[in-house]
Amino acid sequence: MFFIMGLSNGRKELNYDSMGINICPACGAYCRYRVYYTYMYLSLFFIPIFKWSKQYYAECSSCARCFKLNKNLGKRIEKGEKVDISSEDIEAEAFSCAKSSMVCRNCGNTVQSYFKYCPNCGNKLLVKEII
Repeated sequence: MFFIMGLSNGRKELNYDSMGINICPACGAYCRYRVYYTYMYLSLFFIPIFKWSKQYYAECSSCARCFKLNKNLGKRIEKGEKVDISSEDIEAEAFSCAKSSMVCRNCGNTVQSYFKYCPNCGNKLLVKEII
């Protein structure tokens, strides 16, 4: 008899609707936070059995920066409570969740780096324009 076991990482999006206005501490723009948590899990025959090392994150919709969220607040959001995320609830150090931004050299518009053409003017973007 043999067992198929494994360790892996997981990520789950949480249903979060903010009640107030959120201002991103990284870019200073108004944003909506997308809240999710990551975890490690043990699977037996491809069925998750045990989860541990849960960490909560909030991702800015404007600049795609991620902030580590207070664990207690993350648990409340996971339970479905209506709460606001304030600057005290997130860690000041941000890290990039997505690719970096680019600036179009034709019109000066800032776009995400996965675009090949500027959505504002249609100019082809170059890789060296990454900021």
